[in-house]
Amino acid sequence: MKPLAFVTGASSGIGQALAARFHEAGYRLALAARRTGEIEAWAASRGIGAADVQVYGADVAQIDSIVAAGAACIERQGVPEVVIANAGISVGIDTEDRGDLDVLAETLAINNVGLAATFHPFVAAMRARGRGRLVGIASVAAIRGLPGHGAYCASKAGVVAYCESLRGELRASGVKVVTLLPGYVDTPLTRGNRYGMPFLLQPETFADRAFLAIEAGVSYRVIPWQMGVVVKLMRVLPNPLFDLAVQGRGRKKRRTE
Repeated sequence: MKPLAFVTGASSGIGQALAARFHEAGYRLALAARRTGEIEAWAASRGIGAADVQVYGADVAQIDSIVAAGAACIERQGVPEVVIANAGISVGIDTEDRGDLDVLAETLAINNVGLAATFHPFVAAMRARGRGRLVGIASVAAIRGLPGHGAYCASKAGVVAYCESLRGELRASGVKVVTLLPGYVDTPLTRGNRYGMPFLLQPETFADRAFLAIEAGVSYRVIPWQMGVVVKLMRVLPNPLFDLAVQGRGRKKRRTE
């Protein structure tokens, strides 16, 4: 039987591109998102039949919703070889604004708790089988806090730390935890950005490189590699120089803008 990949946030952007790449590689698909109609239309447009794809309606902001989707996947299709927790949001915040505290809470609920809840249904089954790959989609925004990006940067830093912790917990089990840090990818999330996006990738290019990293079971990778160089420089830059470098940088749009 073909291997199975479970992907959240597969209705557009990176998630959809990853689903396409895994299908091309001969995987069956289990795709979870709120907008199930869009996924079903996408699969039909590519001629992907019911034998190769199942769609699960789920909201990663609701723990029981995404856990139920994972349990349904195991019941209907079996235990995946790969689970990709890709669903996430990216919204600017201003801590002075009371309403933006709710945006922060929602971001953490989706990008962090939702990621853990995505993995949850599969951990015991993968451990019992002795193999599998749990993939967390972080961001280069995890490396340093950027003005106006507090919610997104904090959540993606949390993805990196959480996946590192989980990797240690599962090390002896045969289950690998892969953390991917995309740079700038041309998706609906990034098209409204009000700042430069160096080394911008098309979703398909990112998916090709991510697929190779996931198949290899690498623990951590920045894509593209050029952003990896930038990340290393950002890590070692003293605070005064970093603060100067980001002074005047465009902020991410807030929900009210």
